[in-house]
Amino acid sequence: MVGKKVSGVAGKIYLALICLFLYMPILTLVVLSFNATKTRGRFAGFSLRWYRSLFQDQSILHALFTTLLIALISALAATVFGTIVAFAMNHMKKWKKTTLMSLTNIPMLNADIVTGISLMLLFIAVNYTMGFSSVLIAHITFNLPFVVLSVAPRLGSMNTSAFEAAQDLGASKAYAFWKVIFPVSLPGLSSGIVLVFIPAMANFFITDMLGGGKSINVGNVIQSQFSTSNNWPMGSAVSIVLMVISCIVILGC
Repeated sequence: MVGKKVSGVAGKIYLALICLFLYMPILTLVVLSFNATKTRGRFAGFSLRWYRSLFQDQSILHALFTTLLIALISALAATVFGTIVAFAMNHMKKWKKTTLMSLTNIPMLNADIVTGISLMLLFIAVNYTMGFSSVLIAHITFNLPFVVLSVAPRLGSMNTSAFEAAQDLGASKAYAFWKVIFPVSLPGLSSGIVLVFIPAMANFFITDMLGGGKSINVGNVIQSQFSTSNNWPMGSAVSIVLMVISCIVILGC
């Protein structure tokens, strides 16, 4: 009986901490985004002023469109390449598979700044013009290991006899992959897409380093509103829009 009471109290404390540290900041953003005044320390009344300004500001809309485009293309490209790599790893010898998986996991252990600086130095070395394409390549490179990590266990647990049977019955490898392997790997693909799409939308550090001042994403807009423009309600409104888009993507997958 005492143990149940202790566990019940501990559960309530844990729930309170979750609400305090995770959901209170989000609630603060929501309140600020509807604040009628630019002053963040005083709530002057409910208003849609900042949302109207957001959807009338062409620079913010362009940044939002660029962000979604980069996130979508990089997620799809990383998913395709990651699935191919995971499928190839599944047919390797154990030591080769272990070695390749270890090499794949190394970029995930690095901080964003290490990956960003490495790619920036590479682009400078080959005299590559930085812009939209450099940011896209960086996101694909950054996202690829996460897709491999998400898809490889799914393919590793799959029984390959169906794939081999399809080939014995005359199906080509490509057709057998599409009809046998692909349906089985769909759960891993879905989680992989979500896993890389959401961070790609919010990441602004890579764009700062590799955008060359030509490709600005919505993360840069939010950072600018909070730090440079000191317009917290507008920054909060953009953050809420980004959060809604993220929720739609998660629910859709």
